Amino acid sequence: MTNRQLFQSFVAPTSQAPLGFEVARAEACYLYDEAGKAHLDLISGISVANIGHRHPKVVTAIKEQADAYLHTMVYGEHIQSPQVKLAELLVGLLPENLNSVYFTNSGSEATEGAMKLAKRVTGRTEFVSFEKAYHGSTQGALSLMGGEYFKQAFRPLLPDTRQIRFNNFEDLEHITERTAAVFCETIKAEAGVQIIDRAYFKALRNRCSEVGALLVLDEIQTGLGRTGKLFSFEHWNIVPDILLLGKALGAGLPLAAFIADKAFMHQLSYQPVLGHITTFGGNPLCCAAAKAGMEVLLENKQWMDVCHRETLLRTKLVHPKIKSIRSFGFLMALELDGFDTCVQLMNIAMSKGVLVDWFLFAENCIRIAPPLCITEDELNDAIHILLTSLDAC
Repeated sequence: MTNRQLFQSFVAPTSQAPLGFEVARAEACYLYDEAGKAHLDLISGISVANIGHRHPKVVTAIKEQADAYLHTMVYGEHIQSPQVKLAELLVGLLPENLNSVYFTNSGSEATEGAMKLAKRVTGRTEFVSFEKAYHGSTQGALSLMGGEYFKQAFRPLLPDTRQIRFNNFEDLEHITERTAAVFCETIKAEAGVQIIDRAYFKALRNRCSEVGALLVLDEIQTGLGRTGKLFSFEHWNIVPDILLLGKALGAGLPLAAFIADKAFMHQLSYQPVLGHITTFGGNPLCCAAAKAGMEVLLENKQWMDVCHRETLLRTKLVHPKIKSIRSFGFLMALELDGFDTCVQLMNIAMSKGVLVDWFLFAENCIRIAPPLCITEDELNDAIHILLTSLDAC
């Protein structure tokens, strides 16, 4: 059987019509198919490959760590150099109150850990999130999701969860003394790049502080340079109580984290002991890759030129079939006339050597989120292919 036949026969499906792109290898901004054809990756594995695919320093770090040790007893008992050095590096980049890192396997697990931490710290049970929000697919994270289509088949979910309207000041009254935490994305990616209003963000922070609710910022998709700053909350000068990171954190390997004050995190260590545990979160191989990837990002300051190249995309992506463009740094939504046109564009562009995708809550929009290392020449090539593909839709 071919790989395609094996995929169709034995790998659990997540949709009825997967793209079916067969990856042979990857490097920098390109994925290569089984025939050796290069495809510009404009989605970065959904904002994972921020520094590009298989950066040499990341590959070297993985090999060196593999020669030392892999899994021992990862979380909380054994002292492992890659984990503690990565935690130190992250804390040094963050505001003073974000000084304790809990590593997890995925963004969904980071959300779950933050939910448990907020319950423990506040003694409350209610969670508030936003319409068209996405924080993961496990049942706690799914309870925070702001879209009924993806939730309805799996109810009952967690009680005491509610969604409010994004950028709506009136709905802030639903954040009360019963609320343990508010989960918020600075940019609602899966809603097709909806950006939080500056005055609203300040009011949200003030409301959480007023009623004693924790503000949890989900930067799983927007963190680590994608928006033109290292962390997107820096654009607004708003500091969260808990920060969620993931996707690009692992530099291509599975790693995420929730980060808070040590006084908060300490409460997960007693009554009960092991209040939150994970077998593989903070795996040494993943942490070694993440530290190397973070060092590449910091050394090259790849986020510094993102806004300039965002302008290049916005200026040149002009076509009658593009109804609007919403973007913040290298997270962009091209609004088309419907899902069918999006599918056509994705398939035609793939045949021409460019990979794009759509959004969970904005199926009439095309996602563009390239690696931060993409060059202007590569962007111009991608723009040309996208425009000619739109002509063919």
